[in-house]
Amino acid sequence: MRRSFDSLAEVVRHSLDAEPMSGHLFVFRNKAQDCVKVLYWDKDGYAIWYKRLERGKFELPSSAGASVEMTSADFSMLLHGFDASKLKRQERYTRKSGFADASVSK
Repeated sequence: MRRSFDSLAEVVRHSLDAEPMSGHLFVFRNKAQDCVKVLYWDKDGYAIWYKRLERGKFELPSSAGASVEMTSADFSMLLHGFDASKLKRQERYTRKSGFADASVSK
């Protein structure tokens, strides 16, 4: 958790193969899983948000790789102490892009 703006941006570019100025939030967690650091581009410069828990851990969704994509709802639950992988999502209507037919997603 010692890295700052430029070195975290380089991790995003080289390890995640992503553009740090894209507007996405890039979340880094320490080995003890009690700290997260969020790097994002804020119109005219990088910003970092940092949170350390006094008790408990940040539970990220499981993934085979180093990166995980999550929704804003999942991110909010992560910061508020929920384990998103243990929650059951209700079925919702979604429309496939480019198609007129509808489907149900879980």
